[in-house]
Amino acid sequence: MRSIWKGAISFGLVTIPVKLFSATEQKDVTFHQVHREDGGRIRYKRVCTTDGEEVPYSDIAKGYELATGEIVVLTDEDFEDLPLSTSRRIDVLQFTPAEQIDPIYFAKSYYLEPDAQGAKPYVLLRDALESSGQVAVVKVALRQRESLATLRVRDGVFVLETMFWPDEIRKADFEFLEEDIEVRPQELKMAESLITTMESDFDPTEYRDAYREALQQVIEAKVEGKEVVAPQEAEEEGGPAVDLMAALRASVEAAKRERGGEPAKGRKPAAKAASGAGKGTRKGEEKPEEKAAPKRKTRKSA
Repeated sequence: MRSIWKGAISFGLVTIPVKLFSATEQKDVTFHQVHREDGGRIRYKRVCTTDGEEVPYSDIAKGYELATGEIVVLTDEDFEDLPLSTSRRIDVLQFTPAEQIDPIYFAKSYYLEPDAQGAKPYVLLRDALESSGQVAVVKVALRQRESLATLRVRDGVFVLETMFWPDEIRKADFEFLEEDIEVRPQELKMAESLITTMESDFDPTEYRDAYREALQQVIEAKVEGKEVVAPQEAEEEGGPAVDLMAALRASVEAAKRERGGEPAKGRKPAAKAASGAGKGTRKGEEKPEEKAAPKRKTRKSA
């Protein structure tokens, strides 16, 4: 990885020199605009709409459009006196429990690596922050923009997560929130049962970008001159369920079957044993089946 910024964490009178690295990367398939006939790249020119002339970068300034359509032109000198920190500091403002910060505020994640002389204070602050169970709220200026951010620890490294300002978070203003929608207790209980049935520890490696993989296969087939085979389309989902209870009940049963897995031929299906809560234990059943009894009782009560 290549560092994209150098600065220091300012923590009281302690200064910790660090390097900034992007913690994420978009694994997207990128394309160029090309001429369909010969594959030539499409280029764009910077042309002034007033005189029609091509404009070099040295003559380009920033313009702010007013409500009237008029443009206010700002030069580099106009930006020099703005209160944007140029000290390359990550100023620690306070420490707060992580659960008090709504994830909607988070924008982008970065790793912080200490310089050689900053390794000891880095580790000291890292260990103290990790043992406190809190995150540091900081202020930092990156790419000509000042941001709030948090510092937390992940795999022994500080993660700086820039945040949106409060006025950048849109309000969820939707008409249905004003409606008096009644949910029956039995519907709520069935929905909770579905949630319980689908509970599992999160493992991100279990998921993949199926669209990107299919697109890569199309590109590889084109390169090799093979016939492009369209991927199998998923079944179309129906509209909103007319009978909500029936849909929830069917979803619970489907989730139970999926969690139980497809039974091997010649063996008793695990899903049936799980769904037969309350029935007597069959003679000769193995201990693993008996251990599942508490789960069967929980699902039955849901």
